[in-house]
Amino acid sequence: MSAVEHLQELHGLPAFDFPGPDSKDELPAPETVAWRLAADPYDDDSDEEFGDVWDRFLDTVDPSRVRAIIIGQWGEAYEDDSTGIVEDLVDAKDQLTALEAVFIGDLEQEQAEISWIEQSDVTPVLAAYPELREFGARGGTGLLFPAVRHEHLRTLTFEAGGLPAEVVRGIAASELPALEYLELWLGVEEYSGTATVADLAPILSGGGFPALHHLGLRNSEIQDEIAAAVAAAPVVARLSSLDLSLGVLTDEGATALLEGQPLTHLQWLDLHHHFLSDPIAARLRDTLVPAGVEVDLSEPGRSWNNDGVVHRFTAVAE
Repeated sequence: MSAVEHLQELHGLPAFDFPGPDSKDELPAPETVAWRLAADPYDDDSDEEFGDVWDRFLDTVDPSRVRAIIIGQWGEAYEDDSTGIVEDLVDAKDQLTALEAVFIGDLEQEQAEISWIEQSDVTPVLAAYPELREFGARGGTGLLFPAVRHEHLRTLTFEAGGLPAEVVRGIAASELPALEYLELWLGVEEYSGTATVADLAPILSGGGFPALHHLGLRNSEIQDEIAAAVAAAPVVARLSSLDLSLGVLTDEGATALLEGQPLTHLQWLDLHHHFLSDPIAARLRDTLVPAGVEVDLSEPGRSWNNDGVVHRFTAVAE
């Protein structure tokens, strides 16, 4: 199963594909689903561009009752960035008065590799919707996230094959007093994943997001360094769940977790897609599972040696 798939839900609402103009099917009540809007440039049965889909959506569904929107393919997303999508959302702020959740870039690999998705500065969406509760985006290329303040955002997710350091620093410098759930796919340097542990320091210190109870620092080629930093990070004491999955975690990082501050207060610890030896994996289980922690150690990876160089891979890169 790929780590990059279409969202099945957003903000607790099931994803629903807004149908084409010829559909005769009855639409659900606007507030009961997360509306997925997309325009496939290679669909021989439709010549609609994304702007056409967007306008038809606002004319067909009562926008004042819409709670969640998922933006899928907006054309050739590997050539055209998400600036137009952001502008559409901002321009509709007086219509989408109940909007609580937005996700931009819900594309699968067959539509565009994750690192080919061209994003943009997405923070105008947060400024336009001060009551927004959840925001997420897929794709790190061209992504900008200068520091913001938002009073009500509870969930923030960025999925990327590489998340630029500037984006991570912007998130870390933001004031998000209601934020409970933060998930960052940090990725690899080859695909602009340039963030370091130092860039994460404000997040790990626990001072910036006082309501945080879930932290995901995933899909990283520096997962061992992150694990070592997490092992001593003040924020961990108030977390109920921790996700260090999809990366290249080895015995070095896992040992740091075992020898650091206690993790027995967690409800779950996700380490799936890892490169741990059986003895270290067993130590993690023996230490945490009896304390009631659900530990995911599935999908063990296999390192390989090429001319003396050990190679490991994140779950998602290109």
